[in-house]
Amino acid sequence: MTLEDSAAAARACTLCAAHLPLGPKPIFRVSRSARLLILSQAPGTRAHESGIPWEDASGDRLRDWMGLDKARFHDAARVAILPTGLCYPGRLPRGGDAPPRPECAPLWHPRLLAPMRSLRLTLLVGRHAIAGRLGARAAARLEDVVRDFASHLERGLFPLPHPSWRTKAWAARRPWFEAEVLPALRASVSAALADPPAG
Repeated sequence: MTLEDSAAAARACTLCAAHLPLGPKPIFRVSRSARLLILSQAPGTRAHESGIPWEDASGDRLRDWMGLDKARFHDAARVAILPTGLCYPGRLPRGGDAPPRPECAPLWHPRLLAPMRSLRLTLLVGRHAIAGRLGARAAARLEDVVRDFASHLERGLFPLPHPSWRTKAWAARRPWFEAEVLPALRASVSAALADPPAG
């Protein structure tokens, strides 16, 4: 099955319909030519309404972290976006978005990721994305995993907290995040998106 076929099948998926309060609406972006993958959590309500991923304050913060403007961020030929759960999962009773549906990533990620052979860097944005790639124990130690970003870069991975409003206070208590992690993130993103040397 081609990437295009897999993407079309994923966009038509209704597997979790009974559990999705706003109904199924898979939101993701994949491309054979993508150099950078943003592996994230799940679309929010704004993305569900617009169909555009990361078009909210969290997206603004993520773009600032990465050092990208909207045009480069939304360059579908170079930047792929794949949530752990492709659809908006609803809200928790105590507030905040529900976790991504557990059926989603095992079903769709292998089919969508395998053809994307040009990827140079994968950002693991938030605990759910970190757990999916690095395991639940790593996600439980978010601060340690983020601070130890250099050891994951060897495998082309860069773990990050979710860029929600709550992260502003988290980062303020951890000055190393802005001083050490963000410069390395911007350099890594720039290198991943750079054209290879001519010749």
